[in-house]
Amino acid sequence: MLRMLALAGTLAFGTAMALPAQSSGRLVRVYGDLTTADRVAIVVPGADTTVANFDHGVKRPGGAAKALLAETAKVGHGERLAVVAWLGYDAPPTWGLGAVTETAAVEGAKALRRTITELRERTAAPIALLCHSYGSVVCAKAAPGLPIADMALVGSPGIDATSTHAPTGTRVWAGLGARDWIRYVPKTKLGPLGFGADALTPGYGARAFEVGPGGHSDYFAPGTASLRNLTLIALGRPNDVSPALQA
Repeated sequence: MLRMLALAGTLAFGTAMALPAQSSGRLVRVYGDLTTADRVAIVVPGADTTVANFDHGVKRPGGAAKALLAETAKVGHGERLAVVAWLGYDAPPTWGLGAVTETAAVEGAKALRRTITELRERTAAPIALLCHSYGSVVCAKAAPGLPIADMALVGSPGIDATSTHAPTGTRVWAGLGARDWIRYVPKTKLGPLGFGADALTPGYGARAFEVGPGGHSDYFAPGTASLRNLTLIALGRPNDVSPALQA
C-alpha cells in the first residue's frame, strides 16, 4: 500500500483508471442466534479477505466472530450476541491499486446497506459495525442514514474525515494499534488514490478507544484490550470501553 501511494505522484489528478476486478468471493455467515439476540455485531474485513481464508484465524471475519463470542462469555452481563461475519464485497488484494482506491468500497457500501436492511427485517436488536482496515472505508461510506447503534473503525487507512462527519445518531469509535503499519500510510488523497484523513482526526467525532500495542492483524486477538473493547462496543456498553491512552 505504501508503494502504491508513492506512485500517486506520477499520476495526473483526475486521470481515469481502469482497475482489474478482484474476485474474492462472497460469504456472509452468522455466529449465534439472530432470532434471540439482544445485540448484533457485523464484522467487516479488509484487504486480502477471500472465501478461501474466511476462517483462517482471528485476522479473518470468521475467526474474529468466534473471538467476539468467546470474549462475550467473559465480559458479558448475560447479553446474547449474534455476530455476522461479512464478506459481501470483493475485498481487494493489499498489493494492488485496488487497495488504495475507493472502487471496491463504493460497491461494498451498497452491499452492506442491503445486508443491514435485510437484518433489520429479521431482528430489532441494535446493530454495531466492527470494521477493520479497508473495511473501515466500506463502513464509513455505508453508515450515514443506517439504523446502527455503533461503528468501530480499527486499523483504518483513512476515510476522508476532514470533509465528512460521523453519522448522526451513531456512536463512532476509532482505534489504532501501536505496532500497526497502517499508521505509516499517508492519510491523503491524490486523485483517485488514497482515502484522506482517518477517523482519529479531530472534528470527525469518533471516540478513540484503547487497543493496546498490537499490529495490523491483532485487533481481534484473545487477551487484547482491542478485543475486549470491541466486544463491549458490540454489547452496547460505551461506559465500560476504556479510552485510548494519552501519548
